[in-house]
Amino acid sequence: MTHAHRLLLLTLLLGWLSMIAGCNDNAANPGQNREPVAMNHGDECHVCGMLIVNYPGPKGETFERGHSTPRKFCSTRDMFAYLLQPETAAIVRKIYVHDMANADWHKPGDIALVDGRMAWYVAGHPLRGAMGPTLATFAQQQAAEAFIKQYGGRLLRYEDISLELISELDYGQKTEANKNVAE
Repeated sequence: MTHAHRLLLLTLLLGWLSMIAGCNDNAANPGQNREPVAMNHGDECHVCGMLIVNYPGPKGETFERGHSTPRKFCSTRDMFAYLLQPETAAIVRKIYVHDMANADWHKPGDIALVDGRMAWYVAGHPLRGAMGPTLATFAQQQAAEAFIKQYGGRLLRYEDISLELISELDYGQKTEANKNVAE
């Protein structure tokens, strides 16, 4: 084997090893081990373009493979409409949502963000988010159950949420609770 062939073989081997290392999700991957990021006044929803902090209800953010900054969402409804797309599910590494037991429904701000895959969700309640009905989010099951006792709805886990459920959220629902939250 000539020196040129050895050099070519070594180059190919190093390229192959680099490719395998690039496919491995580790700390070098910018979307892998990220903490939640504050929601700022200029942040726009990745789905609808609305200014996130101008609206009530829980928000969400996702970190994707290969990205160091999150995609942010004005509502959990928009976040799941994005997350549940087949091409998105494969690249999302971290998901954060508000723990509404520790946040103000009117202005949840940038506090109390918890792991969205571990959160408890409530669908079918009357409170409005940025895009109308939304999924209320909680870090603890007990807090979600207390919310259900007060407002109604049904308890879900992350894996229970589907595009069908998101599309079934009732946009026409008008209650006194909706009016109070919207004001």
